[in-house]
Amino acid sequence: MGLFDFAKDIGHRLFSEEGQAARKIEEHINENNPGIKNLKVDYRDSVAYLSGEADSAEALQKAALMAGNIKGVEEVKVEGVKLPAGVASPQAAETYGDTQYYVIQSGDTLSKIAQQFYKDPNKYSKIFEANREVIKNPDLIFPGQKIRIPTEH
Repeated sequence: MGLFDFAKDIGHRLFSEEGQAARKIEEHINENNPGIKNLKVDYRDSVAYLSGEADSAEALQKAALMAGNIKGVEEVKVEGVKLPAGVASPQAAETYGDTQYYVIQSGDTLSKIAQQFYKDPNKYSKIFEANREVIKNPDLIFPGQKIRIPTEH
């Protein structure tokens, strides 16, 4: 499962009717804007289509995760987003900076995930900081949620 694919029936419920979806998703992303100017969202058949101008590959990654971690969204399309210089395509933005993605499993904690990726459970805050737009409280994560795992320097 790459950055742009999600579990449709998992995530925060922001809308109950498909007609509300685009506006609600757009408001949600703009609330904690990760760096997307002139953001517009269209929603059809469980797919969120984003357009606008990304300040960075990281901003595009975060916007895609914010949209995709909403219940009812199965896929995020970002072809309408103007990419920053040095990022050739949405697929290049997906792995920019060697970013990895992880789908939270039942029983996971951020410490357990940090142990898996960094061999140190105390580095959970690195994961939390990289996902503040998606994770509001490090103690409240849920199975099926997709997050970014930044590379360790």
